[in-house]
Amino acid sequence: MLPTFISWNPNPVFFTIPFIDWPVRWYGVSWAFAFFMANLIMGKIFKAEKRPESNLDSLTFYIVIATVLGARLGHCLFYEPERYLAHPLDILKVYEGGLASHGATIGIIIGVWMFCRKFKENLLWLLDRMVVVVPIAAASIRFGNFMNSEIVGKATDVPWAIIFTRIDQTPRHPAQLYESIFYFFLFILMYFLWNKKRDELKPGFTLGLFCILMFSFRFLIEYVKENQVSFENGLFFNMGQLLSVPFIIFGIYMMKRSFQYSEQPQKKVKSKK
Repeated sequence: MLPTFISWNPNPVFFTIPFIDWPVRWYGVSWAFAFFMANLIMGKIFKAEKRPESNLDSLTFYIVIATVLGARLGHCLFYEPERYLAHPLDILKVYEGGLASHGATIGIIIGVWMFCRKFKENLLWLLDRMVVVVPIAAASIRFGNFMNSEIVGKATDVPWAIIFTRIDQTPRHPAQLYESIFYFFLFILMYFLWNKKRDELKPGFTLGLFCILMFSFRFLIEYVKENQVSFENGLFFNMGQLLSVPFIIFGIYMMKRSFQYSEQPQKKVKSKK
């Protein structure tokens, strides 16, 4: 008996705004929800750690701009450089699709650095907190990819395979859901470390752990995902895997650095007589 696979063909439009007939797409909603959750959780972090809550709106602005620009430029330069270097104005056509998570990560780092420089905030402190919210945002966006029937997995006959009928009739790994579920549990871990262990952890530990877990998974999940662009078919590792390696190395460095920080002997302060 042939297995029965799930056929998936949702409407990418979540709803249409009445009177103006403006479609609101699932993918856009997923991005909006991602930024909403990030702002909500960072607000709790700022309040709990007695950081100026007035700075949160500025941080949100920096992160939103940096994330979108980083994701867009990351896709254009990492995946389709020939097209966009030949037609640079096409970079502005975000509505055509094309956002890269590795580019978004680089954008976030730059945005956080710029924010810290202006508002005199500790960069490592903020990065250790930003990695709490990034996974829940990533989980939301990957769910948006699932609703859009994009970034699909390779053909498979596992019982939970899904036929993305907007693409073809081939049962595939629901790679977007794999990522979304993993990122959700990564968020739970990061939130737990912040909520229960932050006073015990040295600067850079949470950032390093996040990079190792997030991008090791990104490296592995590529084995069940279809390549996004044709030139990847000739590579031993695809672009997503190649871009993940520097982040994994950076994570190992940051964790090692945090351990060295904890091993440094505390200088004794001589009492004045």
